[in-house]
Amino acid sequence: MGEFVRLEVDGGIGTIRLDRPPMNALNRQVQAELVAAATEATERSDVRAVIVYGGQKVFAAGVDIKEMSDLSYSDMAERAGPLSASFTAVAEIPKPTVAAVTGYALGGGFELALCCDRRIAGDNAKVGQPEILLGIIPGAGGTQRLTRLVGPSKAKDIIYTGRFVEAAEALAIGMVDEVVAADDVYEAAKRWAGQFANGPTRALAAAKIAIDGGLDGDLTSGLRLESQVFAALFGTEDQKIGMQSFVENGPGKAKFVGR
Repeated sequence: MGEFVRLEVDGGIGTIRLDRPPMNALNRQVQAELVAAATEATERSDVRAVIVYGGQKVFAAGVDIKEMSDLSYSDMAERAGPLSASFTAVAEIPKPTVAAVTGYALGGGFELALCCDRRIAGDNAKVGQPEILLGIIPGAGGTQRLTRLVGPSKAKDIIYTGRFVEAAEALAIGMVDEVVAADDVYEAAKRWAGQFANGPTRALAAAKIAIDGGLDGDLTSGLRLESQVFAALFGTEDQKIGMQSFVENGPGKAKFVGR
């Protein structure tokens, strides 16, 4: 368990909890601890879905600027790769993931939320990529993941201006997927993640591979990838349990074992 990031597990749901007051600034130590927590969530069979959560008041206000302000080009050239990789470790968790966004999710904070499959925000949340106001651009996936999420025109507006996007607009343009009362964010994330607590883990992982991997190429390549992971599932217990249950009991009644 890290000093600022920990994995809490309850009922099949793992919560990657950021806890670096007051704003969960994502310094190098937090980045390293994110990798450790993501790796643990990936490897633990009792974790079937993952919530990324910064607490009741703030998700994460961004990467620690004080730590970066005096870096040279050569310094950042060495650190940029590990910075991006620490976020990618969350994106590559082979399980359903949801960001529970309270308060601010800005810069690196929103880039972390972008690494999740779904984003649930409080009605008081403010999200965005304000790096341009510091004379830089997003460097941990924001230019790429945000563009894939909302399209190039909206991504350019958000990144060029560096403006804070309030919850209602974020929902309307697809930056977040659901908005709830500020006090209900974590419970809403638990309800979503809880759907998968007894789900087909291999099939869910395969779906994530096919969807995310397909975004990186053309349709033909995506279809080829889908065919490969689809066929591979016929060597898993998920497929045997699911299809046998369908034949014997009808749809939606399978009880998967999570191996």
